[in-house]
Amino acid sequence: MTLGSPSTILNVDDTEVARYTKNRTLTHAGFKVMDAVSGGQALEMVESIRPDLVLLDVRLPDINGIEVCRIIKARWPSTVVLQTSATFTSASDRARGLEGGADAYLIQPIDPEELVASVKALLRLRAAEESMRQLNATLEQRIEERTRDLHEANLRLREQIEQRERAEAALVQAQKMEAVGQLASTMAHDFNNILASLVGYLYIIRRQSPDPRLHDLVDKAVRATDRGKRLTSRVLTFSRQGEGNVTALDLSATLAGMQEWLAQTVGPSIKIAIPAEGERHAALVDLSQFELALLNLVINARDAMPRGGLIDIGLRQASVASDEGELKAGDYVIVSVKDSGMGMPANVAARAFDPFFTTKPAGRGTGLGLAQVINFAQQSQGIARIDSEPGQGTCVSLWLAAAPHGADLEALHAPLMMAPAHDQPGGGERVLLVDDDEDVRNTVSQMLSDADYRVTSAASGMEALDMIRLDVPDVLVLDIAMPGISGLNVARDARQATPDLPIVFISGHAHREAIDAAQLNDAQLVRKPFQSQELNAAIRRCLDRRPLSY
Repeated sequence: MTLGSPSTILNVDDTEVARYTKNRTLTHAGFKVMDAVSGGQALEMVESIRPDLVLLDVRLPDINGIEVCRIIKARWPSTVVLQTSATFTSASDRARGLEGGADAYLIQPIDPEELVASVKALLRLRAAEESMRQLNATLEQRIEERTRDLHEANLRLREQIEQRERAEAALVQAQKMEAVGQLASTMAHDFNNILASLVGYLYIIRRQSPDPRLHDLVDKAVRATDRGKRLTSRVLTFSRQGEGNVTALDLSATLAGMQEWLAQTVGPSIKIAIPAEGERHAALVDLSQFELALLNLVINARDAMPRGGLIDIGLRQASVASDEGELKAGDYVIVSVKDSGMGMPANVAARAFDPFFTTKPAGRGTGLGLAQVINFAQQSQGIARIDSEPGQGTCVSLWLAAAPHGADLEALHAPLMMAPAHDQPGGGERVLLVDDDEDVRNTVSQMLSDADYRVTSAASGMEALDMIRLDVPDVLVLDIAMPGISGLNVARDARQATPDLPIVFISGHAHREAIDAAQLNDAQLVRKPFQSQELNAAIRRCLDRRPLSY
């Protein structure tokens, strides 16, 4: 039955008069009525026309009406069956009809009004049941949709919680890194002051002694301070306090220069294989960061081989035609560090580059080594990859951006040698030296005095400003990191009174950008530790740029 159309009723009765009477009554009541004279015909018509209600007589010539009712209910459960029977039908017959699935039972002859009312009542019940079924289906669908929405909302909430936890963990790690960086920066500053004092005292010894054998020992001591200077440079690079100096560097020559140092690091039970010098492998890297990254990889390889073994350092070139995730298209130099150690499972290798992740016992590792390695690789426009299996060793590969063909290669700095004498002496100019470290003041004062400068010194920024107010020097030489007033503030205040005052900063870890940001970009910067000729040259450059009217 469709909306607005009359209900279809199948009238099944083998008695013509009774069949005609019921048909006429229901047709006049507005129903669409079709007739069947036997049980078999009734079943065929139910299958073909699917009536809303079957008016079914019990006694039929071929199949009993009760059996026909059971078949209808079995095949088409939603079809309403109203059974009828003659007055002589027993109560047990009526009971069997209802038990067989009939929805109601009427005894003939049936009053027309009762027949119509019964049919309408049964159809209303059928419509109500159908509406209830649809409502249940709708409710089930809505419940399913709501459950799905709640599940998706729960997943989103869980993801947000995980993201927050990751962000909080990253913040904690960043704070730890900042604290480590500040500690490293402070230590490097103090160590550079010690080295500067040491180089100064070596200078004094060499100047005052004519013994050539002592000169040779002094030169060896100065070379040792050069290694200390490079060490502090690596510490500052790790703390992100050092200035990056990306150059085209031949990694083959660099590795050859590091061989002895790395061999001392791993000890006698481990052999290090380094490719022989020959073919050029030039990459765009910062030397100090590269040395620190390689040192971290070699130390990790050493720790993976407590009983000794082999560390094989490889060097090759590769080209990538198209982007491969984080690895961009281009030319690369690949530095690999492979050990014959214990290896690691996949879940450990997947986290190896995470900051503060370590499998070493407490006190044996910080989890920062490989974090620095991957950071260096990314800053070098490349990536770091790790391949490892338990019992098969580990290989870490650094993909570093290759230098353009024909690029000038950075020469590796030679060890410091103590110069026999200054080559750019002064001419009696007045130098104000400001440094909070007494040893630095003493040794640098001696250097400058030997170079024919007239030197006065101050131990703090406040003392220096008081001296400048009384007598402006020809050149100001000062440290940057000092307690109280920093060297940058001293220089700015001095320039307000004397805008063209020549300034030379001496520092072990200051940024050139910090000097430029203080609008002192014409000031010179000399890195501690330094030799007399470096400082003399910087002072001379400042003095030679003075205006003629100064």
